[in-house]
Amino acid sequence: MKASAFVYPWDVNGDPEAPARIAGLGVEQVTLAAAYHSTRALTPRHPRHRIVTAEYAAVLYPPGERWAGRGLRPCPAGRWAPGDAYGEAARALAAAGLEVHTWAVLAHNSRLGAEHPHTSVVNAYGDHYPWAPCIVQPATRAYLVDLAAEAAVRPGAHGTELESLGWYGLAHLHAHDKISGVGLGEAGQYLMSLCFCPSCRVGYGEQDLDADELAAAVRAALEPLWRGAAGDEGWPTAAKLLGEETAARTRAWREETAGTLQEEAVAAVRATAPAGFQVLLHADPVSYHCGANVGVDPARVLSAADGVVVPCAGGTALLAPFAEHAREDTVLAANFTVVSGMGGSPGTLAADAARARAQGATELRLYHAGLASDPDLAAVREALSAR
Repeated sequence: MKASAFVYPWDVNGDPEAPARIAGLGVEQVTLAAAYHSTRALTPRHPRHRIVTAEYAAVLYPPGERWAGRGLRPCPAGRWAPGDAYGEAARALAAAGLEVHTWAVLAHNSRLGAEHPHTSVVNAYGDHYPWAPCIVQPATRAYLVDLAAEAAVRPGAHGTELESLGWYGLAHLHAHDKISGVGLGEAGQYLMSLCFCPSCRVGYGEQDLDADELAAAVRAALEPLWRGAAGDEGWPTAAKLLGEETAARTRAWREETAGTLQEEAVAAVRATAPAGFQVLLHADPVSYHCGANVGVDPARVLSAADGVVVPCAGGTALLAPFAEHAREDTVLAANFTVVSGMGGSPGTLAADAARARAQGATELRLYHAGLASDPDLAAVREALSAR
């Protein structure tokens, strides 16, 4: 199984030993960040620094002329990834014999929400989620499609992986997060992720749903959860709390909104890219899920993209729904966390990969070569050498 490791440009730039060290893991490919959200990252082997603070969501290359005069446009990175940081790292990694694919985070951008609050998801209580652009709004959709095309197709890249190309909801790794006091479960997460911005209100009306009545129904449905009700069963619980028909209409509309965005973005990447350029989405086969691994209809997404990257840190079961719709050349990449300190288990990677293959996986993704400790990387090398 072909394996690729996720990498940030700051893991490589300024560290002449990094490309050979990553190639020495036994991976054939790297998935290198070209557009990324704000983060604080450890760099345990870098000769110049140990902590990198990416202060806001940014592109890690100079943005192009297509953004001139536009209200919504990507920000170039600051001192953590100056200039064409992506390009510098990509060239060094390619020189070490690694195939470079881009990694573009799209509908997850706190700076966009801070500078343009009207672009954010608004929940049933009127609270804004600045990290979550609403994918219904025409200007936001145009921004995301153009960002996908530009960030994906960087010089020398053989393919791309598009993350967060869909709905982002309540769940978010935020600085000093303090929202886990009430266990909302999947049902509560869905209800708290329904958007009520002006564009979504129009959309609900097109589904014969009154937006004010729907918001009130969502708040009423959430009341038992705020009081500690247990027994969450995912979608059946959400449908029971909100009402079967109302819940089904909101879900169908949101799925169509995300599905068309994904198709438009993939088409835009293909129109920009050279022949043979691979386009993958980070995806979850449970279509109402939100987040970095966006919920999708497996059949629909695989009819547009070349494949998917599937989160497997909690097990490999999410691969099977995609495998049912895979073509002979479909890429099903099983994504495993190999950083022990982040809950990963690099010591079981060989066994995990075997289980993933049995569920239909064709490739591996390893998160994350720059963040992992030396013992973690040693375990990865051992596992990959046994393939």
